[in-house]
Amino acid sequence: MIVYHGSNVIVNHPDVEHSFRSLDFGKGFYVTTVKEQADRWARRKADIFDADNAIVTVYDMAEELSGLNCKRFRDDLTDWIDFVCRCRDGETDYQQYDLIEGKVANDKVFRVVDMYHAGIWDKERALKEIKVYPDYDQIAFISQRAINQLLNYKSFYEVIET
Repeated sequence: MIVYHGSNVIVNHPDVEHSFRSLDFGKGFYVTTVKEQADRWARRKADIFDADNAIVTVYDMAEELSGLNCKRFRDDLTDWIDFVCRCRDGETDYQQYDLIEGKVANDKVFRVVDMYHAGIWDKERALKEIKVYPDYDQIAFISQRAINQLLNYKSFYEVIET
């Protein structure tokens, strides 16, 4: 399976040490199967670091997960939204996994999660709102062992502004 990582640099040797903050699934190395999403991540990272280049690194990801402890959020948004809120609160229960897969809280979904997290919306309303947004995915590599076992650098490309 082909996966993408958006950044402002080429990441041909990914690691979990360079994750600078906890995201939806905690600290880790994040990829997606959606090329356009990786392009947006790359442009955002270039903006954050005032970098000249927005780069997407492409990997082959093996699908054999044997020996890894994986958490997959398929259609279970109830568990997903609570997990994301715990990670954003700095809780570390994500560290029990090598790999976590699920929906990504893009800008619109992020606002819904924030409304729920702040107690402004109840879970039912937040989940109803999230379901109307397009599905984007993310895969968080929490352990270096998962990266070493599953990811193989393939190529990179620069995202051109349109």
